[in-house]
Parts: sequence; C-alpha cells; structure tokens
Amino acid sequence: MAITLVNPSGLPEIDVYRQVSIATGSKLVFIAGQVAWDAEGVTVGAGDLAAQVEQCYLNIGAALAGVGGSFDDVAKLTVYVVGWTPDKMPLLLEGVTRAAAKLGVTPVPPATLLGVAALDVPDHLVEVEATAILD
Repeated sequence: MAITLVNPSGLPEIDVYRQVSIATGSKLVFIAGQVAWDAEGVTVGAGDLAAQVEQCYLNIGAALAGVGGSFDDVAKLTVYVVGWTPDKMPLLLEGVTRAAAKLGVTPVPPATLLGVAALDVPDHLVEVEATAILD
C-alpha cells in the first residue's frame, strides 16, 4: 500500500480522519471533482445530501478502478458542500458509509471539507475530488 495515514503526537485526534497522509508510490493520480451524476450524466439524489455524497464516492471509486487503483491509494479527498453547516455532517458520513459498503472498502472521510455557495448546476449539493498515489 502506498498510503499510510497517521495522527502525529501534538495534533488533535479526530475520529473521522487522520492529520497526515504519507505517500510512497511513484504515480500521482488527480481525479477531477465528481458530482452526483450517474454514468449517463443524470443527477442522482436531487435534494438528498447523503445520496449525492454516496454517488460522488462511487464515481471516485470508478475513476480509481479505471486507473488500477482503489480507495486504499487515496492520499487526500476534498469535499465541497453547498451551504455547509456542521449539522450536515451526519448526512455526509451516511453517504460515505453507504458508498464504502457498496465498494467493499473502509470508509474514507474527507481530509478537507469546504462550504461553497454553489456548484456547476443547481441540483448538485456536493463535489468530491481525490488525489491518489499508485505504486
């Protein structure tokens, strides 16, 4: 595995992610922000943050598989959520957990979570981008 996730001494331990990602592979993979579109470009889960997070993660999983990777190779995920407020965290984590179950992987929460005013189309509530390292 090319990625090791750690919480170094002196930094807060936060249950849903690690503070540092150590990458040792040789190929960098940058996955463009994925929104809640299915393979035909139809928005999944209009108005449902958990469903849209799930679809974004499934899309990231498909992109990773397409280049010979998996979520084990992810060094960093960045999630952009329209109108973010902390009370939306349970829905975000629900979507992550559902996608992880479908993909058969350990849930990978974001390293960076940003609230934004809008995304590409009004129906999209979330966008997820990834950086991965492959051996």
